[in-house]
Amino acid sequence: MLKGQLLQPQMNAALARAGHSSKVLISDGNYPHWTKRGPNAEVVFLNLAPGLVNCTDVLKSLLSAINVEKAEVMDYARTGPNALKADPPIWNEFRQILHAAGNDIELDKVERFKFYELAAAPDVCLTIATGEGAIYANLMLTIGVVKPKA
Repeated sequence: MLKGQLLQPQMNAALARAGHSSKVLISDGNYPHWTKRGPNAEVVFLNLAPGLVNCTDVLKSLLSAINVEKAEVMDYARTGPNALKADPPIWNEFRQILHAAGNDIELDKVERFKFYELAAAPDVCLTIATGEGAIYANLMLTIGVVKPKA
């Protein structure tokens, strides 16, 4: 039995094949996981049911396995049926989790269709489909460098 935080075998295998600057997408329950995936991305379906598994749990597990140098979110609509007046509350959760793991980086906002392009790029090694119910809970992580111990 593994004792690390990340036990899902497909995710471990995809991360083992990745390297510095590879990207990992954690997608919410509304995201088109299959049609907006990168050609090299392993797609792992953790969307057991609405609300299960959520993006924050996946983020915590991933951060136990990889360093992150950049985090990007799909920017929210300002008009229309899914419009918001401020950042989605889950973004603050992402910030807190990243900070607690020693990643003092800000979330970069990417326009929706540009985000889809980013998620469909060849450098995305892993797309994780969750059952997250919060809207605008899509998070793209760029894997950072593991520095040698002094």
